[in-house]
Amino acid sequence: MEEQIRSLNHVEIQNLGGILVAAKKEVVRIAKIHLIGGQAKPGPALASIGINMGEFTKQFNDKTKNRNGEVVPCIITAFNDKSFTFITKTSPTSVMLKKAAKLETAGKNQLTDNVATISKEQALEIAKYKLPDLNAYDEDAALRMIAGTAKQMGIKIDNVDLTPKKTAKESK
Repeated sequence: MEEQIRSLNHVEIQNLGGILVAAKKEVVRIAKIHLIGGQAKPGPALASIGINMGEFTKQFNDKTKNRNGEVVPCIITAFNDKSFTFITKTSPTSVMLKKAAKLETAGKNQLTDNVATISKEQALEIAKYKLPDLNAYDEDAALRMIAGTAKQMGIKIDNVDLTPKKTAKESK
């Protein structure tokens, strides 16, 4: 619990002779990067953030070892003392759709290219996985978001209607 409080409020708690002292850390930078799960290495992308790269890669690889080889979006908050916190997100929808459709690249023109078709169940599985990171209230809304991304990539989803739903105001 204390770790969550530290990361949310950017507060450093120090024990000085039995007295707990809280000092607010100054946020220097917030960076959003995509790394490969379990395979992060120090490099230019991390160097430009200004954090302890060795410590970050160790923590990141430990946290994402069960997602080895997947693209993992990460939000890093860097502080003025070179310390950091990070949050991992779910894999990008486009990557998951290409994996489900067994594609290397998506269609170049969504109006003329229909490069693959996936089942509604596959799309629903992706929607359930992505639900924590989407601004959708239920699986149906998440599925429609996934279907919109798929349409832009030239991937068709069986039995999914993308026509806009009428709201209570519009039906009156």
